[in-house]
Amino acid sequence: MSAVAWIAVGSLIAWVWLLLGQGFYWRTDQRLPRRTDPARWPSVAVVVPARDEAAMLPVSLPSLLVQDYPGEAGIILVDDCSSDGTGQLARDLAARYGGLPLTVVTPGEPERGWTGKLWALRHGIAVARRDKPDFLLLTDADIAHEPDSLRDLVAAAGPGGPDGFDLVSQMARLRVESVWERLVVPAFVYFFGQLYPFRRVNSARSRTAAAAGGCVLLRTEAAERARIPESIRQAVIDDVSLAREVRRSGGRIWLGLAERVDSVRPYPRLADLWRMVARSAYAQLRHSPLLLAGTV
Repeated sequence: MSAVAWIAVGSLIAWVWLLLGQGFYWRTDQRLPRRTDPARWPSVAVVVPARDEAAMLPVSLPSLLVQDYPGEAGIILVDDCSSDGTGQLARDLAARYGGLPLTVVTPGEPERGWTGKLWALRHGIAVARRDKPDFLLLTDADIAHEPDSLRDLVAAAGPGGPDGFDLVSQMARLRVESVWERLVVPAFVYFFGQLYPFRRVNSARSRTAAAAGGCVLLRTEAAERARIPESIRQAVIDDVSLAREVRRSGGRIWLGLAERVDSVRPYPRLADLWRMVARSAYAQLRHSPLLLAGTV
């Protein structure tokens, strides 16, 4: 056989494996489970870490403030040492839109051994636990939610125990308006799905665990059982590490594609997308040059 034929055979084997042996990661049918509304809507604390997010908050925060949620809910925005007036802007938006009560807190500089976002989450979760909520919604400052997003997430989580989920996460729809966004973003989403096939994540028999950090609904009991966020305080990919710890502690997790949760952060240039991917891609490949070469 010629070199070209060997290359063709190798490519065929690789494609067959990707299509059939990698959890059908290329399918887009993993959507939020539909369940009947609970008899009593559990309480929820929404924790939003925000560092220099004044440009994003006018689009994202109002979508949380006006959530149509029948149960008790409140928002804790953690102003993570911002220099652009993020905290004051959040208070102004809350005064303008009303809706869910907003609390703005500042954690100060992170202690040694903590990454910045997880330090902010630690502070926000500690404040939230004072009111003993049933759930924590961990969402980023650049994520906008449709008015019924929180209701759908809680309903999807279902009751506690074997019939419900301890963690429900949605990969927000990323913006695809610029040329570079249209070129790179779909490939980035499929790459994530290839590393962590959603169907495997959602199978109770699988050890694969992952979450999308922009939208994570976490049962408070599960967070305490998995020692979140202390157990992942040095994690680079905090969402995947969070899901792994929840699964290790016996929790059930679910991950899917969002229909009513959107990322509003623009990535107009290739350099912007490069920085977004570079923050986590090599860590996802376990810092292995061999895996990196194979991926390329």
